[in-house]
Amino acid sequence: MSVRARELAALADALAAVLPLTSPADVALHQFFRRHPKLGHRDRGFIAEGVFAALRRLRSLTSHAQTKDPRRLAIASAIRELGLSLRELEPALSADELSWARELKARRSAAAGAEAVDLPDWLWDALGEALPDERDALARSWLTPGPLDLRINPLKTTREAAQAALAADDIVAAPTPYSPLGLRVEGKPALQRHALFQSGAIEVQDESSQLVGYLVAPRRNNMVVDFCAGAGGKTLLLGALMRSQGRLYALDVSARRLARLKPRLARSGLSNVHPAQIEDERDRHVKRLAGKIDRVLVDAPCSGFGTLRRNPDLKWRQTQGAIAELAAKQARLLAAAATLVKPGGRLVYATCSVLPDENDAIVEGFLAGHAQFTLGDAAAELARAGVPLDTGRLLRLYPHRHGCDGFFAAVLERSA
Repeated sequence: MSVRARELAALADALAAVLPLTSPADVALHQFFRRHPKLGHRDRGFIAEGVFAALRRLRSLTSHAQTKDPRRLAIASAIRELGLSLRELEPALSADELSWARELKARRSAAAGAEAVDLPDWLWDALGEALPDERDALARSWLTPGPLDLRINPLKTTREAAQAALAADDIVAAPTPYSPLGLRVEGKPALQRHALFQSGAIEVQDESSQLVGYLVAPRRNNMVVDFCAGAGGKTLLLGALMRSQGRLYALDVSARRLARLKPRLARSGLSNVHPAQIEDERDRHVKRLAGKIDRVLVDAPCSGFGTLRRNPDLKWRQTQGAIAELAAKQARLLAAAATLVKPGGRLVYATCSVLPDENDAIVEGFLAGHAQFTLGDAAAELARAGVPLDTGRLLRLYPHRHGCDGFFAAVLERSA
Protein backbone atom coordinates (compact mmCIF):
# COMPACT_ATOMS: atom_id res chain seq x y z
CA MET A 1 0.00 0.00 0.00
CA SER A 2 1.36 3.43 -0.95
CA VAL A 3 1.88 6.15 1.66
CA ARG A 4 -1.01 8.16 0.24
CA ALA A 5 -3.31 5.12 0.18
CA ARG A 6 -2.48 4.38 3.80
CA GLU A 7 -3.12 7.99 4.84
CA LEU A 8 -6.43 8.15 2.98
CA ALA A 9 -7.61 4.85 4.46
CA ALA A 10 -6.70 6.04 7.96
CA LEU A 11 -8.46 9.39 7.40
CA ALA A 12 -11.62 7.55 6.31
CA ASP A 13 -11.46 5.34 9.43
CA ALA A 14 -10.91 8.41 11.63
CA LEU A 15 -13.89 10.21 10.11
CA ALA A 16 -16.01 7.12 10.69
CA ALA A 17 -14.98 7.28 14.36
CA VAL A 18 -15.51 11.03 14.80
CA LEU A 19 -18.55 11.84 12.66
CA PRO A 20 -21.21 10.26 14.85
CA LEU A 21 -20.40 13.39 16.94
CA THR A 22 -21.42 11.65 20.15
CA SER A 23 -18.32 12.99 21.91
CA PRO A 24 -15.96 15.95 21.41
CA ALA A 25 -13.94 15.55 18.21
CA ASP A 26 -10.57 15.87 19.96
CA VAL A 27 -11.56 13.14 22.43
CA ALA A 28 -12.81 10.81 19.67
CA LEU A 29 -9.65 11.42 17.64
CA HIS A 30 -7.41 10.82 20.66
CA GLN A 31 -9.19 7.50 21.25
CA PHE A 32 -8.77 6.63 17.56
CA PHE A 33 -5.01 7.23 17.76
CA ARG A 34 -4.80 5.07 20.91
CA ARG A 35 -6.47 2.24 18.99
CA HIS A 36 -3.95 2.67 16.15
CA PRO A 37 -0.56 3.03 17.90
CA LYS A 38 1.41 2.17 14.76
CA LEU A 39 0.39 5.37 13.00
CA GLY A 40 3.43 7.60 12.58
CA HIS A 41 3.79 11.31 13.33
CA ARG A 42 3.20 12.28 9.68
CA ASP A 43 0.13 10.04 9.42
CA ARG A 44 -1.35 11.50 12.60
CA GLY A 45 -0.76 15.03 11.36
CA PHE A 46 -2.46 14.32 8.03
CA ILE A 47 -5.40 12.61 9.75
CA ALA A 48 -5.93 15.39 12.31
CA GLU A 49 -5.75 18.08 9.65
CA GLY A 50 -8.17 16.18 7.41
CA VAL A 51 -10.67 15.47 10.18
CA PHE A 52 -10.82 19.05 11.43
CA ALA A 53 -10.93 20.44 7.89
CA ALA A 54 -13.91 18.18 7.20
CA LEU A 55 -15.61 19.27 10.44
CA ARG A 56 -15.18 22.96 9.61
CA ARG A 57 -16.80 22.51 6.21
CA LEU A 58 -19.00 19.50 7.01
CA ARG A 59 -22.30 20.92 5.74
CA SER A 60 -21.03 22.23 2.40
CA LEU A 61 -18.64 19.29 2.00
CA THR A 62 -21.43 16.75 2.49
CA SER A 63 -23.69 18.69 0.13
CA HIS A 64 -20.97 19.03 -2.51
CA ALA A 65 -19.95 15.36 -2.25
CA GLN A 66 -23.61 14.30 -2.15
CA THR A 67 -22.79 11.62 0.39
CA LYS A 68 -22.11 11.05 4.09
CA ASP A 69 -19.91 8.02 3.45
CA PRO A 70 -16.65 8.48 5.45
CA ARG A 71 -14.46 7.13 2.64
CA ARG A 72 -15.94 9.50 0.06
CA LEU A 73 -15.82 12.40 2.54
CA ALA A 74 -12.15 11.63 3.16
CA ILE A 75 -11.48 11.86 -0.57
CA ALA A 76 -13.53 15.06 -0.86
CA SER A 77 -11.75 16.61 2.13
CA ALA A 78 -8.34 15.70 0.72
CA ILE A 79 -9.18 17.32 -2.62
CA ARG A 80 -11.25 20.32 -1.61
CA GLU A 81 -9.87 21.22 1.82
CA LEU A 82 -6.30 19.87 1.88
CA GLY A 83 -5.53 20.78 -1.72
CA LEU A 84 -4.34 17.36 -2.91
CA SER A 85 -4.43 16.81 -6.66
CA LEU A 86 -6.08 13.87 -8.40
CA ARG A 87 -2.64 12.86 -9.65
CA GLU A 88 -1.44 12.51 -6.03
CA LEU A 89 -4.54 10.58 -5.01
CA GLU A 90 -4.95 8.38 -8.08
CA PRO A 91 -2.78 5.47 -6.81
CA ALA A 92 -4.93 5.37 -3.65
CA LEU A 93 -8.30 5.27 -5.46
CA SER A 94 -10.29 2.53 -7.10
CA ALA A 95 -11.56 3.09 -10.66
CA ASP A 96 -15.03 3.98 -9.34
CA GLU A 97 -13.58 6.37 -6.77
CA LEU A 98 -11.38 8.05 -9.37
CA SER A 99 -14.36 8.57 -11.67
CA TRP A 100 -16.39 9.98 -8.77
CA ALA A 101 -13.52 12.27 -7.70
CA ARG A 102 -13.26 13.68 -11.23
CA GLU A 103 -16.97 14.44 -11.19
CA LEU A 104 -16.57 16.07 -7.78
CA LYS A 105 -13.81 18.37 -9.03
CA ALA A 106 -15.91 19.41 -12.02
CA ARG A 107 -19.03 20.02 -9.93
CA ARG A 108 -19.87 23.64 -9.05
CA SER A 109 -21.06 24.39 -5.56
CA ALA A 110 -24.39 26.17 -5.29
CA ALA A 111 -24.14 26.73 -1.54
CA ALA A 112 -25.66 29.94 -0.14
CA GLY A 113 -26.55 31.38 3.26
CA ALA A 114 -25.80 29.15 6.23
CA GLU A 115 -24.54 26.31 4.03
CA ALA A 116 -21.98 28.57 2.33
CA VAL A 117 -20.35 29.38 5.68
CA ASP A 118 -20.96 25.92 7.16
CA LEU A 119 -23.30 26.72 10.01
CA PRO A 120 -26.59 25.16 11.06
CA ASP A 121 -29.55 27.34 10.09
CA TRP A 122 -30.52 28.17 13.68
CA LEU A 123 -27.03 29.47 14.55
CA TRP A 124 -26.85 31.49 11.31
CA ASP A 125 -30.18 33.08 12.21
CA ALA A 126 -29.08 33.78 15.81
CA LEU A 127 -25.93 35.50 14.56
CA GLY A 128 -28.05 37.56 12.19
CA GLU A 129 -29.91 38.98 15.19
CA ALA A 130 -26.77 39.48 17.30
CA LEU A 131 -24.36 40.81 14.64
CA PRO A 132 -26.32 41.59 11.48
CA ASP A 133 -23.55 43.59 9.81
CA GLU A 134 -20.72 41.22 10.75
CA ARG A 135 -22.39 37.82 10.62
CA ASP A 136 -20.74 36.73 7.39
CA ALA A 137 -17.26 37.94 8.44
CA LEU A 138 -17.52 36.16 11.79
CA ALA A 139 -18.80 32.93 10.25
CA ARG A 140 -16.01 32.92 7.66
CA SER A 141 -13.38 33.55 10.35
CA TRP A 142 -14.41 30.23 11.90
CA LEU A 143 -13.47 28.36 8.72
CA THR A 144 -9.73 28.70 9.29
CA PRO A 145 -7.76 27.20 12.21
CA GLY A 146 -6.92 29.48 15.12
CA PRO A 147 -3.29 30.41 15.86
CA LEU A 148 -1.24 28.88 18.66
CA ASP A 149 -1.08 31.37 21.54
CA LEU A 150 1.16 31.01 24.57
CA ARG A 151 1.09 32.78 27.92
CA ILE A 152 4.36 33.29 29.74
CA ASN A 153 4.56 32.73 33.48
CA PRO A 154 5.89 36.05 34.84
CA LEU A 155 7.20 34.28 37.94
CA LYS A 156 9.62 32.32 35.74
CA THR A 157 10.44 34.35 32.64
CA THR A 158 9.76 37.48 30.61
CA ARG A 159 8.07 37.62 27.25
CA GLU A 160 11.31 38.74 25.61
CA ALA A 161 13.33 35.92 27.17
CA ALA A 162 10.74 33.30 26.18
CA GLN A 163 10.60 34.65 22.65
CA ALA A 164 14.39 34.43 22.39
CA ALA A 165 14.48 30.89 23.81
CA LEU A 166 11.87 29.75 21.30
CA ALA A 167 13.75 31.45 18.45
CA ALA A 168 16.89 29.55 19.46
CA ASP A 169 14.96 26.37 18.66
CA ASP A 170 13.67 27.77 15.35
CA ILE A 171 10.22 28.49 16.76
CA VAL A 172 9.01 31.89 15.59
CA ALA A 173 6.78 33.77 18.03
CA ALA A 174 5.63 37.39 18.23
CA PRO A 175 3.95 39.34 21.05
CA THR A 176 0.17 39.15 21.01
CA PRO A 177 -1.43 42.53 20.21
CA TYR A 178 -3.32 42.89 23.48
CA SER A 179 -2.19 40.58 26.27
CA PRO A 180 1.07 41.71 27.94
CA LEU A 181 1.90 38.05 28.66
CA GLY A 182 1.06 36.53 25.27
CA LEU A 183 3.11 35.14 22.42
CA ARG A 184 1.62 34.04 19.09
CA VAL A 185 3.54 31.18 17.47
CA GLU A 186 3.90 30.55 13.76
CA GLY A 187 2.74 27.09 12.69
CA LYS A 188 1.96 24.28 15.11
CA PRO A 189 5.28 23.20 16.66
CA ALA A 190 5.25 20.46 19.30
CA LEU A 191 5.94 22.22 22.58
CA GLN A 192 5.15 19.68 25.29
CA ARG A 193 8.77 18.54 25.49
CA HIS A 194 10.24 22.02 25.21
CA ALA A 195 12.22 23.16 28.25
CA LEU A 196 10.08 26.30 28.62
CA PHE A 197 6.90 24.22 28.79
CA GLN A 198 8.28 21.56 31.11
CA SER A 199 9.60 24.20 33.51
CA GLY A 200 6.25 25.98 33.68
CA ALA A 201 7.60 29.13 32.03
CA ILE A 202 4.94 28.96 29.29
CA GLU A 203 1.41 27.62 28.96
CA VAL A 204 -0.84 27.26 25.92
CA GLN A 205 -3.67 29.78 26.32
CA ASP A 206 -5.58 31.81 23.77
CA GLU A 207 -5.15 35.57 24.08
CA SER A 208 -8.84 36.08 24.81
CA SER A 209 -8.60 33.89 27.91
CA GLN A 210 -5.51 35.75 29.06
CA LEU A 211 -7.32 39.10 29.01
CA VAL A 212 -9.97 38.02 31.52
CA GLY A 213 -7.31 37.92 34.24
CA TYR A 214 -6.84 41.66 33.90
CA LEU A 215 -10.57 42.17 34.48
CA VAL A 216 -10.46 40.13 37.67
CA ALA A 217 -7.35 42.19 38.61
CA PRO A 218 -6.53 40.34 41.84
CA ARG A 219 -4.21 41.98 44.36
CA ARG A 220 -1.41 40.12 46.05
CA ASN A 221 -3.10 39.75 49.45
CA ASN A 222 -6.61 38.99 48.10
CA MET A 223 -8.78 35.95 48.64
CA VAL A 224 -9.86 34.86 45.16
CA VAL A 225 -12.13 32.11 43.80
CA ASP A 226 -12.06 30.65 40.29
CA PHE A 227 -15.59 29.24 40.50
CA CYS A 228 -15.49 27.00 37.40
CA ALA A 229 -11.75 26.34 37.29
CA GLY A 230 -11.73 23.35 34.92
CA ALA A 231 -8.18 22.43 33.96
CA GLY A 232 -6.95 25.67 35.49
CA GLY A 233 -5.69 27.86 32.67
CA LYS A 234 -7.19 31.01 34.15
CA THR A 235 -6.41 29.85 37.69
CA LEU A 236 -2.71 29.76 36.85
CA LEU A 237 -2.92 33.23 35.34
CA LEU A 238 -4.66 34.65 38.41
CA GLY A 239 -2.08 33.02 40.68
CA ALA A 240 0.74 34.56 38.68
CA LEU A 241 -0.89 38.01 38.77
CA MET A 242 -1.07 37.59 42.56
CA ARG A 243 2.68 36.78 42.56
CA SER A 244 1.85 33.52 44.36
CA GLN A 245 0.57 35.44 47.40
CA GLY A 246 -2.88 35.65 48.98
CA ARG A 247 -5.20 32.66 48.65
CA LEU A 248 -6.71 31.34 45.42
CA TYR A 249 -9.38 28.64 45.42
CA ALA A 250 -9.87 26.60 42.24
CA LEU A 251 -13.36 25.06 42.43
CA ASP A 252 -14.95 22.67 39.96
CA VAL A 253 -17.53 19.88 39.98
CA SER A 254 -15.32 17.62 37.84
CA ALA A 255 -12.52 15.65 39.47
CA ARG A 256 -11.23 14.76 35.99
CA ARG A 257 -10.81 18.42 35.02
CA LEU A 258 -9.15 19.28 38.33
CA ALA A 259 -6.77 16.35 37.85
CA ARG A 260 -5.52 18.05 34.69
CA LEU A 261 -4.70 21.12 36.79
CA LYS A 262 -2.41 19.18 39.14
CA PRO A 263 0.65 18.77 36.84
CA ARG A 264 0.22 22.28 35.47
CA LEU A 265 0.14 23.67 38.99
CA ALA A 266 3.28 21.75 39.90
CA ARG A 267 5.12 23.21 36.90
CA SER A 268 3.91 26.75 37.60
CA GLY A 269 5.69 27.16 40.92
CA LEU A 270 2.57 28.69 42.49
CA SER A 271 2.01 28.03 46.19
CA ASN A 272 -1.21 30.01 46.71
CA VAL A 273 -3.62 27.78 44.74
CA HIS A 274 -6.03 25.45 46.57
CA PRO A 275 -8.02 23.15 44.26
CA ALA A 276 -11.25 21.67 45.60
CA GLN A 277 -13.93 19.54 44.00
CA ILE A 278 -17.48 20.67 44.80
CA GLU A 279 -20.72 18.75 44.40
CA ASP A 280 -22.66 21.72 43.01
CA GLU A 281 -23.01 25.47 43.46
CA ARG A 282 -24.53 24.91 46.94
CA ASP A 283 -21.59 22.84 48.19
CA ARG A 284 -20.29 23.33 51.74
CA HIS A 285 -17.05 24.81 50.36
CA VAL A 286 -19.12 27.52 48.71
CA LYS A 287 -21.17 28.21 51.85
CA ARG A 288 -18.00 28.36 53.98
CA LEU A 289 -16.55 31.11 51.80
CA ALA A 290 -19.74 33.20 51.62
CA GLY A 291 -19.12 36.93 51.94
CA LYS A 292 -15.35 36.52 52.38
CA ILE A 293 -13.94 36.76 48.85
CA ASP A 294 -12.36 39.81 47.19
CA ARG A 295 -12.48 38.56 43.62
CA VAL A 296 -14.60 35.81 42.02
CA LEU A 297 -14.31 34.61 38.43
CA VAL A 298 -17.19 32.67 36.86
CA ASP A 299 -15.92 31.30 33.56
CA ALA A 300 -19.25 29.63 32.95
CA PRO A 301 -19.91 26.43 30.99
CA CYS A 302 -21.21 27.60 27.62
CA SER A 303 -21.78 26.64 24.00
CA GLY A 304 -18.13 27.34 23.19
CA PHE A 305 -19.11 28.98 19.90
CA GLY A 306 -16.36 31.55 20.28
CA THR A 307 -13.85 28.71 19.82
CA LEU A 308 -15.19 27.25 16.57
CA ARG A 309 -11.83 27.76 14.84
CA ARG A 310 -10.42 25.18 17.26
CA ASN A 311 -13.52 23.12 18.03
CA PRO A 312 -15.58 23.05 14.80
CA ASP A 313 -17.56 20.01 15.94
CA LEU A 314 -19.40 22.19 18.47
CA LYS A 315 -21.54 23.83 15.79
CA TRP A 316 -22.87 20.40 14.80
CA ARG A 317 -23.12 18.96 18.33
CA GLN A 318 -24.86 21.87 20.09
CA THR A 319 -28.57 22.48 19.58
CA GLN A 320 -30.78 25.52 19.98
CA GLY A 321 -32.49 23.80 22.90
CA ALA A 322 -29.16 23.23 24.60
CA ILE A 323 -28.51 26.99 24.64
CA ALA A 324 -31.61 27.55 26.77
CA GLU A 325 -30.48 24.83 29.19
CA LEU A 326 -27.00 26.36 29.37
CA ALA A 327 -28.44 29.81 30.04
CA ALA A 328 -30.41 28.52 33.01
CA LYS A 329 -27.27 26.90 34.40
CA GLN A 330 -25.21 30.04 33.80
CA ALA A 331 -27.73 32.17 35.71
CA ARG A 332 -27.65 29.73 38.65
CA LEU A 333 -23.86 29.66 38.78
CA LEU A 334 -23.56 33.43 38.65
CA ALA A 335 -26.10 33.88 41.45
CA ALA A 336 -24.31 31.28 43.60
CA ALA A 337 -20.89 32.82 42.97
CA ALA A 338 -22.22 36.23 43.95
CA THR A 339 -22.81 34.97 47.51
CA LEU A 340 -19.03 34.65 47.93
CA VAL A 341 -18.24 38.29 47.15
CA LYS A 342 -17.66 40.54 50.13
CA PRO A 343 -18.74 44.21 50.15
CA GLY A 344 -16.40 46.15 47.89
CA GLY A 345 -15.45 43.00 46.06
CA ARG A 346 -15.66 42.08 42.39
CA LEU A 347 -17.38 39.36 40.38
CA VAL A 348 -16.39 38.68 36.76
CA TYR A 349 -18.72 36.67 34.51
CA ALA A 350 -17.15 35.26 31.35
CA THR A 351 -17.94 32.86 28.52
CA CYS A 352 -16.28 31.78 25.30
CA SER A 353 -19.58 32.33 23.50
CA VAL A 354 -20.76 35.08 21.15
CA LEU A 355 -24.50 34.57 21.73
CA PRO A 356 -26.44 37.23 23.69
CA ASP A 357 -28.56 34.52 25.35
CA GLU A 358 -25.43 33.32 27.17
CA ASN A 359 -23.90 36.75 27.71
CA ASP A 360 -25.88 39.99 27.85
CA ALA A 361 -29.10 38.28 28.92
CA ILE A 362 -27.41 36.54 31.86
CA VAL A 363 -25.75 39.75 33.08
CA GLU A 364 -28.93 41.81 32.68
CA GLY A 365 -30.97 39.21 34.54
CA PHE A 366 -28.42 39.06 37.33
CA LEU A 367 -28.26 42.83 37.79
CA ALA A 368 -32.06 43.04 37.85
CA GLY A 369 -32.14 40.67 40.81
CA HIS A 370 -29.02 41.82 42.70
CA ALA A 371 -29.27 45.51 43.56
CA GLN A 372 -25.99 45.41 45.50
CA PHE A 373 -24.07 44.83 42.25
CA THR A 374 -23.41 47.31 39.46
CA LEU A 375 -21.83 46.90 36.04
CA GLY A 376 -18.19 47.95 35.98
CA ASP A 377 -16.19 49.21 33.03
CA ALA A 378 -14.13 46.50 31.29
CA ALA A 379 -12.37 48.99 29.00
CA ALA A 380 -11.27 51.15 31.94
CA GLU A 381 -9.98 48.07 33.78
CA LEU A 382 -7.95 46.95 30.77
CA ALA A 383 -6.57 50.48 30.36
CA ARG A 384 -5.35 50.40 33.98
CA ALA A 385 -3.46 47.22 33.13
CA GLY A 386 -1.92 48.81 30.04
CA VAL A 387 -3.96 46.68 27.62
CA PRO A 388 -4.65 48.65 24.40
CA LEU A 389 -8.20 47.42 23.85
CA ASP A 390 -11.57 49.13 24.21
CA THR A 391 -14.73 47.18 23.43
CA GLY A 392 -16.88 49.22 25.81
CA ARG A 393 -18.11 48.45 29.30
CA LEU A 394 -18.41 44.79 28.33
CA LEU A 395 -15.50 42.81 26.92
CA ARG A 396 -16.51 41.45 23.51
CA LEU A 397 -13.89 39.68 21.43
CA TYR A 398 -14.33 38.20 17.95
CA PRO A 399 -11.83 36.36 15.74
CA HIS A 400 -12.62 38.47 12.67
CA ARG A 401 -12.03 41.70 14.61
CA HIS A 402 -9.36 40.84 17.15
CA GLY A 403 -7.63 37.70 15.86
CA CYS A 404 -8.35 35.71 19.02
CA ASP A 405 -11.18 33.42 20.07
CA GLY A 406 -14.65 34.83 20.60
CA PHE A 407 -15.08 35.83 24.23
CA PHE A 408 -17.38 37.81 26.52
CA ALA A 409 -16.85 39.17 30.02
CA ALA A 410 -18.62 41.53 32.40
CA VAL A 411 -17.17 43.15 35.52
CA LEU A 412 -19.72 43.24 38.34
CA GLU A 413 -18.84 45.38 41.38
CA ARG A 414 -20.43 44.86 44.78
CA SER A 415 -21.14 48.04 46.71
CA ALA A 416 -19.67 48.42 50.16
